[in-house]
Amino acid sequence: MKYKCLVLFSGGLDSMLAVKILQENGIDVVPLCFESFFFSSKQAKKSAQELGVKLRVEDISIEHLKVIKKPKYGRGKSFNPCIDCHLMMIKEAGKIMKKEGFDFIATGEVLGQRPMSQNANALKIIDKWSGLDGLIVRPLSAKLLPPTILGSGKYSISGKSREMQLKLAKKFKIKNYPSPAGGCILTDINYGKNIKRLMDIYPSFGENDILILRAGRIFWEKDLLIVVARNEKECKELQTLKKKQDVFLEPDNFPGPTVIVRRYKKSPREEMIDCGVKYILRYSKNAGENPRIKI
Repeated sequence: MKYKCLVLFSGGLDSMLAVKILQENGIDVVPLCFESFFFSSKQAKKSAQELGVKLRVEDISIEHLKVIKKPKYGRGKSFNPCIDCHLMMIKEAGKIMKKEGFDFIATGEVLGQRPMSQNANALKIIDKWSGLDGLIVRPLSAKLLPPTILGSGKYSISGKSREMQLKLAKKFKIKNYPSPAGGCILTDINYGKNIKRLMDIYPSFGENDILILRAGRIFWEKDLLIVVARNEKECKELQTLKKKQDVFLEPDNFPGPTVIVRRYKKSPREEMIDCGVKYILRYSKNAGENPRIKI
């Protein structure tokens, strides 16, 4: 019997190796990348091209946002509920697996590599509550984990060292792969603080609110969110993200940044304008004696 599996594919070296190890064992592999408001499939597409495999991309933004707001298993150092996110993605992959006749799911997870989401207990939680116990294969650490549909596995990689992964990259002739880094912006400390502040003030926030927190320098005054563009790209981005009730400010007779002021409660519009003017002048080097600002 020839197995067919879905591999959760971020595009990092570990997930690339998972694909190659499974292929080495004669398994038909379909790499699956989830994207949401907080992470994209950009790197996964590059890495899939490097491996010569066709990537499948699924958008889970709405369901992911629900998990972000109410995680069951807590958060990491920032606003990242990693166990809940991994569990949700495994469940979503499981739905595809059952519907389309795949035999199992695989991931590039390495035991002990990430303290919150890849420790033994976290992996047990995911296996149990996904309803896929025995059908989740982690090829890089399979020898250290309970047997799955494929048995005990060959590799026993654990911890944060990349030595074994680099050796396997050479073995499988993988030349282009990204440096280790978190692809999810929820792990960023500053972004985490801002989204926490947003949720405290406005729990029903949505996509636009998430995106605008990434579109410039972020400041808070009471219930006011102030976003100051840092370059021309962000100036254009703020133009597309502005809402009807936002105060949108641009320099008229001097060089300076675009600024948006957004209220989440009942601050007077005059207060919003005053706040925006203050920030646009603060980040303008040559406003002159009589600066004009378009509102």
